[in-house]
Amino acid sequence: MTLCHSNSRRLREDPPEGVLFGMGNPLLDVSAVVDKAFLAKYGVKLNNAVLAEEKHMNMYKELAQKSSTSFVPGGATQNSIRIAQWLLQKSKATTFVGGIGKDEFGDKMERLITLEGVNVAYHEDPSAATGSCAVLVVGDERSLVAYLAAAGMYKIEHMRKSETWALVEKAQYFYSAGFFLTVSPESLMLVAKHAAATGKTFMMNLSASFVCERFKDPLMAAFPLVIYVDYMFGNEAEAKAFGRVQGWSTTDLGRIALKMAALPKICGTHKRIVVITQGVDPVVVADNGKLLMFPVLSLPKEKLVDTNAAGDAFVGGFMAQLVFGKNLAECIRAGNYAANTVIQHLGCTFPKKPNFSY
Repeated sequence: MTLCHSNSRRLREDPPEGVLFGMGNPLLDVSAVVDKAFLAKYGVKLNNAVLAEEKHMNMYKELAQKSSTSFVPGGATQNSIRIAQWLLQKSKATTFVGGIGKDEFGDKMERLITLEGVNVAYHEDPSAATGSCAVLVVGDERSLVAYLAAAGMYKIEHMRKSETWALVEKAQYFYSAGFFLTVSPESLMLVAKHAAATGKTFMMNLSASFVCERFKDPLMAAFPLVIYVDYMFGNEAEAKAFGRVQGWSTTDLGRIALKMAALPKICGTHKRIVVITQGVDPVVVADNGKLLMFPVLSLPKEKLVDTNAAGDAFVGGFMAQLVFGKNLAECIRAGNYAANTVIQHLGCTFPKKPNFSY
């Protein structure tokens, strides 16, 4: 294994511009309340996340015709970066990189994200449409069907461009949802190696069970990405899928989190920390061989609007405190606040100013 530098975490009162760098699949969320018959019509399972297939194409047209459908900038990583930016309340403290089309939806998404204070460095592909994600809300549960389009055509050449790489060099923390493994694992590896060599922090999210099952090789094979991960996030279903793929004979979340944390790690500022959310149940954390549990914020059922992006919001809140150099308990407190706020709104939306005390 290669040698690398290690920088100890330090407290910051004012995070520098570009301190947090996200890379992923920017999508325009097409969100609507539907019934179970609608899910059955398009072969969508309740509370699941999948990539769109041919059978789903008419679904986007049908949703666009609904008067109640809303359009919100989305995509797992982009959501987390938006939440972190919202909590940091400092223009361009965060950067986001991904692929969009050269079209009206792409222009709209870039304009909205920029207004929120995120520094975007999209790659525009004139040959493809901006990606979208159907957010199908049934009661207090949701299913996601992502049509990547231009988001799925991102190439490492854009990451290597001098203006993009300057943003990488400026950042101290890097984050990507596992969905980006379906698009450009080479870009992830390039940035992960940079983080390891410079003592910066590299974070990933398991994101969906299918990522653990279908993209095991980029994570675990000859040049495993997982050895570079300082923080690994996921929910209970994703963690169990990961454990199942690894052949671990347990479904106990605590044991799985400890095993994930103990997987080989090339270097970094600390041993790998694994953070597993499980809805209303406590957050499970594996840190340096210890298992920790953190309760979540309670919310009356009548205030629950949409669980979409709750996990993304949690990670965004967590990272907003991490870049200040705060401890695990404070990072999770911010994550719980962000998730609790977002689930009281439709889609990944939130008030203009956070009501969170640092």
